[in-house]
Amino acid sequence: MTNDTGPKSRSRKSDKTLSLFVAACFLILVAYFSHDGTIPKAVAYLISAASLLAIVLYAKDKWAAVHGRWRVRESTLHAVALGGGWPGALIAQALFNHKRSKRRFIIAFWITVIINCSLLLWIFTDRNGAQLAAVIAAIKNAVAG
Repeated sequence: MTNDTGPKSRSRKSDKTLSLFVAACFLILVAYFSHDGTIPKAVAYLISAASLLAIVLYAKDKWAAVHGRWRVRESTLHAVALGGGWPGALIAQALFNHKRSKRRFIIAFWITVIINCSLLLWIFTDRNGAQLAAVIAAIKNAVAG
């Protein structure tokens, strides 16, 4: 029987808790700013969909790793994270205990998080936000009309 109360176990549990907390806070902020109109609802939907996709891909990759099957490419996992799915990826890493010890992967993952958050901050400054809103409105009009 293994000892699950040692320092490493406590550290892993606190890492998982922190990961879940960070992802939840980000998603709550996205929902709040979407609700108050600071960011378009389409962006909140994109982040939610990408996060759900990330969870599914991580689950599939974990299953494949356990069963010796074809794996999901790391570049695919990073692309989904970069596209807004990093909160879901962080949740999946914690829930499935997957992709948490491969240092190169973790560094690349956090770089995608920084790039994604930086782009969101840049896009939603007043001037850039107005430009994005105009593009989204044009797309809605093209689809509807």
